[in-house]
Amino acid sequence: MAGGIGERFLAALEGVVGAAAVRAAPADCWPYGYDNSRRHAAPGAVVFPASEEEVAGVVRLCAEHRIPLVARGRGTGTTGAAVPTPGGVVLSTERMARILAVEPDDRLLVAQPGATNAEVQEAAAAHGFFWPPDPTSAAFCTVGGNLAYNSAGPRAVKYGTCRENTLGLRAVDGTGRAFRTGVRTTKGVVGYDLTRLLVGSEGTLAVITEATLRLVPLPEATATLRAVYTDVGAAARAVASVMAQPVTPCALEFMDGNAIALVRERPEADLPAGAGAMLMIEVDGPAHGIDHAAEAVARAASVEGLVDLRRARDATEVAALWAARKALSPALRQIAPKKINEDVAVPVSRLPALIEGLGALARRHRIRIVNFGHAGNGNIHVNLLADPDDADEMARARACLAEVFDLVLRLDGTLSGEHGVGLEKQPFVGRELDAHVIALSHAIKAQFDPFGILNPGKVFPPPDQEASARSRR
Repeated sequence: MAGGIGERFLAALEGVVGAAAVRAAPADCWPYGYDNSRRHAAPGAVVFPASEEEVAGVVRLCAEHRIPLVARGRGTGTTGAAVPTPGGVVLSTERMARILAVEPDDRLLVAQPGATNAEVQEAAAAHGFFWPPDPTSAAFCTVGGNLAYNSAGPRAVKYGTCRENTLGLRAVDGTGRAFRTGVRTTKGVVGYDLTRLLVGSEGTLAVITEATLRLVPLPEATATLRAVYTDVGAAARAVASVMAQPVTPCALEFMDGNAIALVRERPEADLPAGAGAMLMIEVDGPAHGIDHAAEAVARAASVEGLVDLRRARDATEVAALWAARKALSPALRQIAPKKINEDVAVPVSRLPALIEGLGALARRHRIRIVNFGHAGNGNIHVNLLADPDDADEMARARACLAEVFDLVLRLDGTLSGEHGVGLEKQPFVGRELDAHVIALSHAIKAQFDPFGILNPGKVFPPPDQEASARSRR
């Protein structure tokens, strides 16, 4: 036996993918039990299919034996969606990592799910294009993982998320049947939009085996600006002002006062006195119009409370302006390696109220909160700097987090902008979605995965658990 998986099952797996593509020894399986949420559960086996046919065979075998199956890219997700069911099977896409086609005339690229975001960008750039989703883990994360979470990154403010930039998919449902969704054109309305349904479903409906991605031409020019404000209220008002004028930035990143305090002493930060919040702004487009675009955004960002606004004139200055933002993540890891990191989103017009409300919650619960993120989408990463070894502080942090989610929903926001739900946010899903929507979602899951083997227990609470929770409220 291997983690509850029998030798006959392992032999059957080897019959599908070959003995070299199956791992069942505990030491080999252990690393595949993690993702970036720091949760862990040991799988009973890890399998490495090399084709859609092998994926289908693995899924059929797991369905026949009712063994849970979790598809996995590189495990960079933060919500536990890639953490396996204990003793189940992990399907790694490592051997399905090819760029299958780049078709510049049709502005599309076809890739297998194990290709990294960076590999896709390199292949597209060779033809003068890029794929808009650009999460911070782009060098490591896979296309399949990006699609599973609908991960986006800074460029989403102008170019959209994976959903807007995926034309079609090939996938295998929970019975082991392969199917195709979507189109290879920019228009198409035949049937339901199953492509957008699968994107963001965290592997609970199907295993993606191929993706047709929409490409965008690389811009001729880019301008980078840094705006520093006296406080977060001024910065939030500037975001609303920037997003209300015709020039849409390709990045609009935000840091609050607590974030600035963490990096202020670093020499590369070079922040002026009185800095209480900061925006990093980039605009792109035709070279002949880039100065006009930068000037328009600068005017919009020049609200009351502006301390300093600079535009980079060359690559060295671009790096210097981004230095404070790039120094933040290392500083956070050093000070609070086990922080609670949430990514909520609200309408841009509600950003001032969100930032003000988060400050009030931090004071009431005596929890230090550091906020930064993709302000142009209203997508803010809320970091609660709590020590898991301090029981009292963690109790206050959990109470604070629950109120953070309540605040976000009161502001017509959502509990996750791009990190997904997984296990981390599953207990809170019922606060955003009503009972009927959750019931419809369970019914959709049953159509794709009638045996309930695909990434079970993620995203939505089980129907009986949800009903019990609602009866207690």
